[in-house]
Amino acid sequence: MAAHRRSRQRPVGGTTARAAVTVVLAGTATAAGFDGAAHAAPRPAPAGADVDRLYREAEVATEKYNGAKERADSARERLRDLQDETARAQARLNRAREALGAVAAAQYRAGGLDPALRLMLSDDPDAYLDGAALAERAGSRQHAELGRVRAQLREIEKLRGAARVEVKTLSTRRAELGRHKRTITEKLSAARQALSRMSPEERAGITGGTGRAARSAGGTARDTVLSQAPNARAAQAVAYAHQKLGSPYVWGATGPDAFDCSGLVLAAYRSAGVSLPRTTYAQIDAGRRVSRSELLPGDLVFFYSGISHVGLYIGNGQMIHAPNPSAPVRVAPVDQMPFAGATRVV
Repeated sequence: MAAHRRSRQRPVGGTTARAAVTVVLAGTATAAGFDGAAHAAPRPAPAGADVDRLYREAEVATEKYNGAKERADSARERLRDLQDETARAQARLNRAREALGAVAAAQYRAGGLDPALRLMLSDDPDAYLDGAALAERAGSRQHAELGRVRAQLREIEKLRGAARVEVKTLSTRRAELGRHKRTITEKLSAARQALSRMSPEERAGITGGTGRAARSAGGTARDTVLSQAPNARAAQAVAYAHQKLGSPYVWGATGPDAFDCSGLVLAAYRSAGVSLPRTTYAQIDAGRRVSRSELLPGDLVFFYSGISHVGLYIGNGQMIHAPNPSAPVRVAPVDQMPFAGATRVV
């Protein structure tokens, strides 16, 4: 009851009440940052945020394209092998048919008389008996040839069936490539348009300067980090990446003069005699996982929750990577993007 009575006390009146309400509202608005949709306009996104988003989406599509291309290339290679094997099997079948035809023709030419009569009329019975034995052996060979022909026909039909499957697979992969290529083209076109609307200062924040600047920045640390690499292959990969600083980003490229992100690390380790998978999704499993605190030069560092970007760690919290079409291969801090994991190629 006391609480109830307190709630019905007389309000402060007149100017004092209005002033108090004004102060309270002002304080509330300041503390909330005007977050209410009905009370303030939304804060504009930072300049270049759309460009970054479009580049990330294009890179996701690029890695999907790279994976589809790898699968399409495998299907194309399997189809070519099947076609070659089918051609060889067909040649073997043709030879077997020719041999079978020769035996059949010989039997036809000699088959007009009863064997006993041919023996009676023969000028050389011993030669005839030798010939009869030869004909019997020829019949056995004919039977064997027939078996080989049947087996070769089954083999060819099996090969042709496998080839039809690969043709369908290749067609599916090509359609998949087309879809990803259209997505990449659309995202990159939208990013170019967004860049064209930005001021030179804003564009510099996205592109980060020239390839020459990136090359000189990377060169200062090269000699000191190579000795820290866990093995000679990693050191060679880092050395290769340093040589490619300033190279342009081209989606789907694996060098020697242009790269996308996964193409750069693939080429770097290829120079060291190590074969890596084509895509970021597969590259992260191409070695031993290491924590961020364990990073050494040559480790592969991955970014974003979808594992859509990769760089080559070079020490001191830095990596070399191929960022996007508006920026060349460069040195950048690992902290620049959301870290998703790391792998040491062994």
